[in-house]
Amino acid sequence: MSRFPVSTASVVVLLLLQLSACSKPQEASQAAATAPEVEVVTVQTADIPAEVELPGRVEAYRIAEVRARVSGIVSKRLYQEGQAVKAGTPLFALNPEQLQASKLEADAELARTEANLANANDKLQRYQALVGDQSVSQRDYRAAQAEAQLARAEVAAAQAKLNRAKLDVAYANVTSPIDGVARRALVTEGALVGKDEATHMTTVEQINPVYVNFAQSSSEVFALRKALRDGQLKGSNGQLQIALILPDGSTYPSTGKLSFSDVSVNQATDSVIMRAIFDNPQQELMPGAYVRLKIRQATNPNAILIPRDALIRDQFSTRVWVVNTKHELESREVQTGRVVDKQWVVEQGLQPGEQVVVTNAATQAASAKVTPRQVSAKDRITKAVAP
Repeated sequence: MSRFPVSTASVVVLLLLQLSACSKPQEASQAAATAPEVEVVTVQTADIPAEVELPGRVEAYRIAEVRARVSGIVSKRLYQEGQAVKAGTPLFALNPEQLQASKLEADAELARTEANLANANDKLQRYQALVGDQSVSQRDYRAAQAEAQLARAEVAAAQAKLNRAKLDVAYANVTSPIDGVARRALVTEGALVGKDEATHMTTVEQINPVYVNFAQSSSEVFALRKALRDGQLKGSNGQLQIALILPDGSTYPSTGKLSFSDVSVNQATDSVIMRAIFDNPQQELMPGAYVRLKIRQATNPNAILIPRDALIRDQFSTRVWVVNTKHELESREVQTGRVVDKQWVVEQGLQPGEQVVVTNAATQAASAKVTPRQVSAKDRITKAVAP
């Protein structure tokens, strides 16, 4: 009678064990089936340029202030305002009558001194022949020598005065000292110029090529040099690639070259003054215009990029979700730099090979089970910016 209950209990235990064994794979399959699928990108390193964007001002390559070099009345303007001119192109004409009269006076002065020199030389020659037989005293002979020497000096002074008068006549035609664009006239016909000072008449600017002046903070310069020295960045062999962004946001077709970098820090602004040079054949860049420069100063050979959708920012930290080996989500705090091709540069917090979630990052929860689906960063960016 006692065997029946025992065998019945054994059967019940066996059935329960079988049901438990069957339920474990079913629960595992159900858990795997309910784990939500998330898109992830695998962290990889890449070479990216270390760039900085700075404001700048366009400046003419050469600037020449055209001034009156002689006193006179402006008789005519000989150029069109805004006209491209060559060096030596006449810009203004001054009334030359007074200058020509001064030249005639200098001509007459030179003729008079030359006549005096001829007379003094003749006297010296006669005294030189007579001094030997003492027909002329040594005192008179030395006086004749002095008169001849003084006459030669007067001729030289008269010749210099004539040369100056000729220059003044030539200066009556005010010409451009350089190739460039002549700006608006600052004087009109009938104006008296050069009376007490060299009157500013116009300005000629050479705007092909042009300079762009800019400044970079000393802290950034020091940090860049330290990163290059420590091997965190690779140098550009001294050839900086400088792109220019126009006021409308477009990129200027030609790249520039660094032409000057100051060796000291400006104490007023705590920055280093620099200058780039750009070709300007179409005169698209106008002096005084505000532009922005994108300067590639070095290359980061171990940069980590993640799509912008993967980043979660709040007032306390910047985080991403990482899928661990158990397919669970982990919150990882990161430090980011700038944006490159619509991706954040991660400076600290991630290692190559880790999987970063890019699907609805703001709605995920820590330790949640997920099913990762690998996507490329480029595909994710394309979807994010698609209309």
